[in-house]
Amino acid sequence: MAHDSEKKQRLHLVFGGELATLTGVQFRDLENLDIVGIFPDYESAHVAWKAKAQMTVDNAHMRYFIVHMHRLLDPEAK
Repeated sequence: MAHDSEKKQRLHLVFGGELATLTGVQFRDLENLDIVGIFPDYESAHVAWKAKAQMTVDNAHMRYFIVHMHRLLDPEAK
């Protein structure tokens, strides 16, 4: 059980892949999505997202996203 002094976990998923078009969010190949990882807070997820995004800057169709998993797991929590 978590102690009151511990920071509340707010899980974030970072993933990406090549998009079918520059204007949409449909992936070309779902089997080749890059699952970067699940992170305990937004700050660490953002660091991972930025690193991956910078590595693929030459491919305009490649996009990485941060999913706020904590909102999916507990939609009423802020």
